[in-house]
Amino acid sequence: MKQFDYNKVKDPEFFRDNRLDAHSDHVCYANEEEEKRGVSSFRFNLNGLWKFAYAPNFVSALDGFEAEGYDCKGWADIHVPAHIQMEGYDAPQYANVQYPWDGWQEAEPGEIPERFNPVASYVKYFEVPENMKGQPVYISFQGVESALVLWCNGSYVGYSEDSFTPSEFDLTPYLKEGENKLAARVFKWSSSSWCEDQDFFRFSGIFRDVYLYTVPAVHISDMRVQTLLQDGFDKAELVLDLKATANGRINVSLLKETREFRYDDSYRKNLGQVTECKAIADMSAALKNENHFVIPVEKPLLWSAEEPNLYKLEIEVLDESGKQQEIIPVQVGFRRFEIADGLMKLNGKRIVFKGANRHEFSSRTGRVVNEEELWQDLVTMKQHNINAIRTCHYPNDSRIYALCDRLGLYMIDECNLESHGSWTAALDGKIPMENIVPGNRPEWNAHEKFSRDLDHVKKHIAMTFHRFIEDKEIKLYWCGYGIVPWNPFCPNENKRQLQTEDHLPGNVTVRGYVLPHKKNFSSRA
Repeated sequence: MKQFDYNKVKDPEFFRDNRLDAHSDHVCYANEEEEKRGVSSFRFNLNGLWKFAYAPNFVSALDGFEAEGYDCKGWADIHVPAHIQMEGYDAPQYANVQYPWDGWQEAEPGEIPERFNPVASYVKYFEVPENMKGQPVYISFQGVESALVLWCNGSYVGYSEDSFTPSEFDLTPYLKEGENKLAARVFKWSSSSWCEDQDFFRFSGIFRDVYLYTVPAVHISDMRVQTLLQDGFDKAELVLDLKATANGRINVSLLKETREFRYDDSYRKNLGQVTECKAIADMSAALKNENHFVIPVEKPLLWSAEEPNLYKLEIEVLDESGKQQEIIPVQVGFRRFEIADGLMKLNGKRIVFKGANRHEFSSRTGRVVNEEELWQDLVTMKQHNINAIRTCHYPNDSRIYALCDRLGLYMIDECNLESHGSWTAALDGKIPMENIVPGNRPEWNAHEKFSRDLDHVKKHIAMTFHRFIEDKEIKLYWCGYGIVPWNPFCPNENKRQLQTEDHLPGNVTVRGYVLPHKKNFSSRA
């Protein structure tokens, strides 16, 4: 039986083991009724009370707790999702441009603090839901800080770093009838902590949702949605790139819903009903593993912060015999973001960003933000004429991207990469420049490690920029999905982008401006 080697937590080249590939954040429903209620039988929520044990370092952590016969039911309870520092263990720490262990623990890149590096051991007992029995069963951790080791019924399942994007694993081979034991060990600091040195409060633990999920025999596993507008803005192409698990068929409808808008006092819930639902375009086609569809759309209503017009894209997936497999609803907006005549333009008009930096933060629960608080943030921004959000300095919970699509907020999205601690030390003369991470050090330059967020949120119309890296000297932006062509971390992506015009929704056309100005971008971005 495979065992986990603790020394891997220190290794910058080891950041995933058996973790599933990143994919778009679309939700699948078994039928139309589930889709109307917004509750999917393909998912089973594991949020709530878990069993918990705390240790100040790895040496002190309980050994063998993951074994199937190790009884953890007498352990203390802890809430999931939550930071352990907000549940009575360790303490919150704010650090700006230094590493959180600087000045009291010695560590070099390739090492991690040993004397104090809190280790959280979690256990969840559960039974597989009836509708998932005999089906593939996966688990999704939407956010774990900063490294996760996972076991099921005593068997090692996998490992993941990257605190702010989902970590998913296949549990199918490890499950049994009756009660199952899920065990997770979370390290506060890992090799990734050298590149997760954002200026914010430092926490750890399982701080976003956890759920089991299954998929039907024919399933859309990943999607990219593009809305490409012609110059006159009266014609567009809806472009769908879909990955499927098996052959089948799809029925696609683009719907415009007319609503009677009535909100409650918090503007949180639309109390009005759909008064009309009109099909703007539709298509039926065979489905295979890799699919590319183009659907013409006439006179689309355009999406902007001032008028966030959305369409409902409904994808029905069938097997080859015609049996319904899943329903996938997607919010779609038509807009074109470009740089022309030296100006950033949206739908042919100059765009002015009136934005705000926004940390995910609650005064009560840290970076565990509930839906009410999220709505309060966004509605307050809209009421005060703010039209853009920078997700400083990491990918946010999936809910905010959909809400920004709906409310009309431009998103400057940032990946989980910031290394102020090494830059500051180098500029102060405390370490040589070549010790900066990630720098040009090949062991730190793993494309997937730093860019998974793009795969997760690529279907959202609110995504306007993606900021790839922030440190003391380098600031690189991906304009929409047009990656700046000198990105040193993603050479394969650069080549692909230059060849294929592969964009996020909105037909970003930045290359003509970027190339002649490229020498200035690192200082001006």
